[in-house]
Amino acid sequence: MSFKGKLKEIRDDISTTFSMGKLQRSRTNRRGRAYIAPELGGGSELFSELIEEQSPWANLPPELLHDVIQRVEGSETSWPGRRDVVACASVCTSWREITKAVVKTPEQCGCITFPISLKQPGPRDAPIQCFIKRERATSTYLLYLGLSPALSGDMNKVLLAAKKIRKATSTDFRISFAGSDFCQTSNTYVGKLRSNFLGTKFTIYDSQTPCPAMKSNCKPQRKVRSIQVSPGVAARNYNVATVSYELNVLRTRGPRRMHCTIHSIPISAIQEGGIAPTPSEFNNPSKEQSSPLSASKLKQPPIDFSSNSLAESSESLCSKNDPLILKNKAPRWHEQLQCWCLNFKGRVTVASVKNFQLVAAVEPCQNVPVEEQEKVILQFGKIGKDIFTMDYRYPLSAFQAFAICLSSFDTKPACE
Repeated sequence: MSFKGKLKEIRDDISTTFSMGKLQRSRTNRRGRAYIAPELGGGSELFSELIEEQSPWANLPPELLHDVIQRVEGSETSWPGRRDVVACASVCTSWREITKAVVKTPEQCGCITFPISLKQPGPRDAPIQCFIKRERATSTYLLYLGLSPALSGDMNKVLLAAKKIRKATSTDFRISFAGSDFCQTSNTYVGKLRSNFLGTKFTIYDSQTPCPAMKSNCKPQRKVRSIQVSPGVAARNYNVATVSYELNVLRTRGPRRMHCTIHSIPISAIQEGGIAPTPSEFNNPSKEQSSPLSASKLKQPPIDFSSNSLAESSESLCSKNDPLILKNKAPRWHEQLQCWCLNFKGRVTVASVKNFQLVAAVEPCQNVPVEEQEKVILQFGKIGKDIFTMDYRYPLSAFQAFAICLSSFDTKPACE
């Protein structure tokens, strides 16, 4: 039997085991309300226990298992092929742990595999190319992995979905893993983007607790009505970034000008030897020991303002503690076309006020290499009716890049 045939057999075993678990629970329910059944916990725990007990693949030697998963991960470099890698992680606990150890982050391999990959920084060398499809009838936005709908075909994979919700004084874009569930208390909830009344300032909230190094800069927000919260589930929103548009009435100052302050990423991430925060798994709110409000109340170490250490302290604060700030790359005026132009390298084909490129905005004291200052970190532009491309790279994640691009879709009376 071929190697791919073995993988298909593994997926069939998982499906059969899951069906047996559902049948066993349905038989238990038919016995009547007077019977008392043992508490089995969550559905995912039952699913894992059934697989571990009945799967014939759970007892493979670790060395052989590591070699098998490593070959699968190396041979499948794009979707839908990488679903075989996810299938390996779904067999049992031992398979899942080895798969998580073998699969690299998008920064290292340039591939998106698990949902946590959408919260991890993109690759440093080449950007990850995606496109956004806007559904006007439902006010939803779908982020796909691929070049474009025409070129990718069946290779398209939905990464994230967002729904636009208008309010009296603001507009929310709720971001989810599923295109049919945008509730903030759901397990599929990823974060949201909120605008002010004028549409000139947007705040990005993440459901994931920021990394410990940046917790002091990320303020949690918890404004959810009690009737929307189910028992034992807390909707948490952490302020991780801010997108600001300069006032530009009737476009007298040219194209849009925007600044993005990423509170969860320090400026040291793009310095020489810098590392961006990379979460390895999703946080479980029920297991958190401390309150989210305690993260914003962390005291900063005192600064010595003596004459001998003043210069060293200011340089240290300037280079390490400041958040990463992105600004849109200035376009040039094309005399023949009589319009503003940017080099999108063929990824954008339609002129639009929404098109932009973001680069790092740095100060001379921050010691950022010139090549990092000129590198386009996020690129967004129109290629057709309700179709837009989005290319992002390190140190932004897919979620952060998607949220920034969503700010372009909101109405901005004071900027246009």
